[in-house]
Amino acid sequence: MCWRSFTLICLLLFVLAGSAAAQTKPVSERAAATAMTALWRDAAKNESAFPAKWTYDHGLVLKGIERVWRNTGDSQYFDFIQHSMDHFVTGEGTIRTYSLDDYNLDNILPGRNLLLLYRVTGQEKYRKAAALLREQLKTHPRTNEGGFWHKKIYPYQMWLDGLYMAEPFYAEYASTFHEDAAFDDIAKQFIFMERHSRDDKTGLLYHAWDESRKQRWANPQTGRSPNFWGRAMGWYAMALVDTLDFFPPNHPQRAELIAILNRLARAVAKYQEPRSGLWYQVLDKGAAKGNYLESSAACMFVYALAKGVHQHHLPAKYLRVAQNGYRGIVKEFLKTDANGQLNLEGTVSVGGLGGNPYRDGSYEYYLSEKVITNDPKGIGALLLAATEMEIAPRKR
Repeated sequence: MCWRSFTLICLLLFVLAGSAAAQTKPVSERAAATAMTALWRDAAKNESAFPAKWTYDHGLVLKGIERVWRNTGDSQYFDFIQHSMDHFVTGEGTIRTYSLDDYNLDNILPGRNLLLLYRVTGQEKYRKAAALLREQLKTHPRTNEGGFWHKKIYPYQMWLDGLYMAEPFYAEYASTFHEDAAFDDIAKQFIFMERHSRDDKTGLLYHAWDESRKQRWANPQTGRSPNFWGRAMGWYAMALVDTLDFFPPNHPQRAELIAILNRLARAVAKYQEPRSGLWYQVLDKGAAKGNYLESSAACMFVYALAKGVHQHHLPAKYLRVAQNGYRGIVKEFLKTDANGQLNLEGTVSVGGLGGNPYRDGSYEYYLSEKVITNDPKGIGALLLAATEMEIAPRKR
């Protein structure tokens, strides 16, 4: 064998060994690497690679990366979170591209990253930026009984999504800055949402509710949207377990939030597809033409169920539901490419109601949205699910 051939073989073996070593890392670390490269495209070196706007989906990814940081203690993850937030947060504590007057609950979620940075660094700019988001909630438009509108442009509408966007931040802020009275308001948001969107027959929650009954998608008698969208219920489930982290143990409505979580868990377990352990895009129509198993909802359900068990809010039997779901995610949706990068397939890009062009909430609508790879909502939920499942052996 010539020296050149020997060198090429050695180089190939070195590359393969490196790739194999990378693939032995936990799913959470591999998914974090995907998020920090595929989503931000090496944002630490290229300012133009940052997300263009202050958005909830990238806030979700950073919450997932926070969990990887806490599990590993590796400072690169915290540094990435801080660098990402510093792209938007000025030295004076304002937030680039954010407008309070939009009254959009989606814009509240990244505030959780600000609270983390304030607790760890003590830098005043993060507190000021978080306080700006808290101010939005003080004047945010509400339904007549006090539920937050999802957005100003969606009057009198409560969406399941909005509970995750606002309530965990609201609870963490109230806990951090001793706003004890806020927890009454926080509990009401969950109670109102379940009261208006829960279907007694299935236990599932409809995507949204229109108090005014003016939307074409709203049932004229109930105000409910027509279908049970997987990711919407996933948002609501995650909102419950994350809010309970900060909810006072002696608060009179804490037990009601845990009861809501248990009702939701029963419905989620009931509609788990038994062969794969996954869930359909439209939860109760698994046999309908065109329906498909969707990855972000599965990740959200796995996270919420596993965390609910670990935090002693749910019976231990739901850990098996989460384990079956996680195995399904790994088998069906996680793919490694030629460069060794872990990719998450099967995430629906978006799901909404109303707007222009109009989204009518029909079964056909939910199936019409694109399904993509490495959507930040999917990757963020995967990070949460993976970190929760990876710590599971230590919790039992």
